[in-house]
Amino acid sequence: MSERTSGEREGQGGARVPRRQASGEGSMRSDPPLAALEPGRSFSGVYACTRKDLLVARNGQPYLAVELGDSSGTITARAFRDAAALASGFEQGDLVEVVGRVERFRGERTVELASIRRADRSAVDPRRFLPATARELDELDGFFEALAAELACPVLAPLVQLFVHDEGFREQFRLAPCTREGHHAYLGGLLEHTVAVATLAHELCQVHPWLDRDLLLAAALLHDVGKTREFELGAEIALSSEGALLGHLALGQRMIEERWSALAADRTAVGPLARVPAADREARFQSLLHCVLAHHGPDQLPSRRFRSAEAAALYRLNQLDTAVGAWMGGPVA
Repeated sequence: MSERTSGEREGQGGARVPRRQASGEGSMRSDPPLAALEPGRSFSGVYACTRKDLLVARNGQPYLAVELGDSSGTITARAFRDAAALASGFEQGDLVEVVGRVERFRGERTVELASIRRADRSAVDPRRFLPATARELDELDGFFEALAAELACPVLAPLVQLFVHDEGFREQFRLAPCTREGHHAYLGGLLEHTVAVATLAHELCQVHPWLDRDLLLAAALLHDVGKTREFELGAEIALSSEGALLGHLALGQRMIEERWSALAADRTAVGPLARVPAADREARFQSLLHCVLAHHGPDQLPSRRFRSAEAAALYRLNQLDTAVGAWMGGPVA
């Protein structure tokens, strides 16, 4: 076998896969860790606001007291000038852009704030503030791609590959948590959980070969794609506006349908998909959506029951990894 180039890595089964730039690399700003700040030092940076209070000093003047945090620890900060105006520019739970000077007060480090305001979270790597998976993301990526490559169905395989080859989606997929406070509630948790469920699906089909392997495996790979749009990442894992209004099931259905429409509209497509009758393609697609929409149980369905063994299997496999993930934990600070 020839040597891999520096821009490639080896996925599951020896597959050669382009190495992805990790989310947050390159364009993201780098600020001094809070634990490294020494008294007498002026600094600026973006940090998480973990506490915010507008208080009154002994002289009757208001002052702003906040707690700043990052993965290295926390530090208290205060502003005595323009306290009310500064306090109006951000809320607890925001990422804040800070300019200040580290001092020592009663034996503890504290920050005297010159300015503090809400920061643009898109320019900041959330891994500075949030726990992340202990697993190697490149390895998980390789498993995801290798499992997708197992699909042979002329309808489902090209649909899944549209997700595999979507670089924007893949970067979000690598970074996203699976939940805010439940199982896999850390960066990379979604990819970790998806690979686990898809691997379980693949193995289950070895035990029960009468199952439709391509349907179950495709559904396992796509069942939680909506979670890439359900959350906003910053000082904490928060719901996005569409995540709060729609939830990941509806978002996932929309994402899958958008790619299905693009696939169906591609008049240049040739090969096995083009030879499948339109009615059969649509039936196959609807079976996939049924599994995805039922993976939290039959109560999510209009009929209140599973319409395929594959849908029931995905529900149970998702439950299994959810329970194990909640029990084992797994993030690192």
